[in-house]
Amino acid sequence: MGTSSPAGAPPAHGERTRELILRTALRLFAERGYERTTMRAIADAAGVSVSNAYYYFRSKDQLLQEFYAEIQRRHREESAEALGRTGLGDRLRGVLHAGVTVMSPYHDFAGSFLGVAINPRSPSSPFSVESAAAREAAIALFRDVVEGSKPAVDRQVRADLPELLWLAHLGVTLYWVHDMSYEQDRTRRLIDLATPFVGRLIRLSRLPGMCPITTDLLWLVRKVRS
Repeated sequence: MGTSSPAGAPPAHGERTRELILRTALRLFAERGYERTTMRAIADAAGVSVSNAYYYFRSKDQLLQEFYAEIQRRHREESAEALGRTGLGDRLRGVLHAGVTVMSPYHDFAGSFLGVAINPRSPSSPFSVESAAAREAAIALFRDVVEGSKPAVDRQVRADLPELLWLAHLGVTLYWVHDMSYEQDRTRRLIDLATPFVGRLIRLSRLPGMCPITTDLLWLVRKVRS
């Protein structure tokens, strides 16, 4: 979501201003809540004009989309070590832990934002058209989890599994938002307990006796998704 600098402004200065506006917005969202924070308040707190704030970000929703994009970039970077593992359960556990690590500085902000994101009509919903780029980046990360695992995931579930794992990640994120334990330790324990089970369940799908059940489940998932 890059934006060129205003005419005559050095690119480095433009990027610093853009970053300042984004960081200021996230701080105010955490302090005041998303709905009560205006673009004017963001501009005032950042020490820039309102027109300058609108030059870099057309709306609060675009600020959140930039935040989503940054989270996805950092999540992939943090997942590099996990993607070097082989077993599906180990890879998934590492990527989910990486997500918690990346999101941790924003835990207070996440609570005030949840009401906005959960609205199905909100551009900030993870399922919205506006969130498509961040959503696809997240699913691509889980696709790498699946494609790089050994033994290979059964072909019957391979195409649908990345999106299902992303949906599971959203569930973990929702749990994390409500987790008030020290450094959200309960969320990390949930990840440690659940991912081996997921890995075993996926392996079971390869067994001949499980094929009809797997086929029916995938049919149901596709019908719900469509």
